[in-house]
Amino acid sequence: MAEAPERNLALDIVRITEAAALASARWLGRGDKNAGDGAAVEAMRNSFSSLPIDGCVIIGEGAKDKAPMLANGEHVGSGFGPKLDVAVDPVEGTNLLAFGRPNAISVIGVAPSGSMFDPGPSFYMRKLVVPGEARNVVDIDAPVHVNLTHIAKALGKSVADLVVFVLDKPRHKDLIAAIRKAGARIQLQTDGDVAGALMATDPRSEVDIMMGTGGTPEGVISACALKGMGGEIVARLDPQSYVEKEAIQEADIDLRETLSTDTLIKSDDCFFAATGISGGDFLHGVHYRANHAVTHSLVIRSKTGTMRYLESYHNMSKLSKISAVQY
Repeated sequence: MAEAPERNLALDIVRITEAAALASARWLGRGDKNAGDGAAVEAMRNSFSSLPIDGCVIIGEGAKDKAPMLANGEHVGSGFGPKLDVAVDPVEGTNLLAFGRPNAISVIGVAPSGSMFDPGPSFYMRKLVVPGEARNVVDIDAPVHVNLTHIAKALGKSVADLVVFVLDKPRHKDLIAAIRKAGARIQLQTDGDVAGALMATDPRSEVDIMMGTGGTPEGVISACALKGMGGEIVARLDPQSYVEKEAIQEADIDLRETLSTDTLIKSDDCFFAATGISGGDFLHGVHYRANHAVTHSLVIRSKTGTMRYLESYHNMSKLSKISAVQY
């Protein structure tokens, strides 16, 4: 049955990621990741106040970030409007921002209340992210070369044509060796696995797959985007310390469960926005001009599968007069 167009919250939350990007980009390459992240957190928190939602932060800055705002369990929005689960990462890639490296982004995902996976004390998960064409051919337990062979066939490529996004971490030494042995190409990045997941499913990107262990909160945020992009994430919690493993077990979370896009985000009516902070091929960073700042964003509505790429021009002199955000 045909429906009248509904409000697209992605076009509301992108204003918040833009504010966070504009505030934090002032710290590009200045070597102070805490200052850059703090500017983004404050800008995002202030911008949320005018949004007509009753939101609860499920994925926030968290205990390991020690941030005073946007912590897990915090309520955001005006308090009036739809009840929503909220996932935020004001700066995904704080080191990327601090050292002037590409692909630092600001991201938000929202979904109906009760539909977003709560990772609790889990910080890390093993992930495999692929485009929609390969969503039914991957297995988190299969050897690397088997998954690459199946993915290549689904994409109509040879394994040698594939580009795999992997975080350049010591824990991935064996994974990187296995990908190279299979014959695929690798794009190594120091940080930013939300950006990696987006690149693996963005039709404009050269990346075909993301593999490896990254943040659990970032996996949930990525799933919010993948709902609309048609991609798939298969994952399993992968604690990197005994303390983390023990905390997960005490929280009665099953370490053996295979998680997917649909278990991480149970609703098909979610929204996602990302704005580039530092430069990159995926989303351009903030550009400051004489009178304007230019931002580049991706907004997604899962219900319709619509992806929008936005280039926005912000009049900084006008904004500075009326906005509570320090740009």
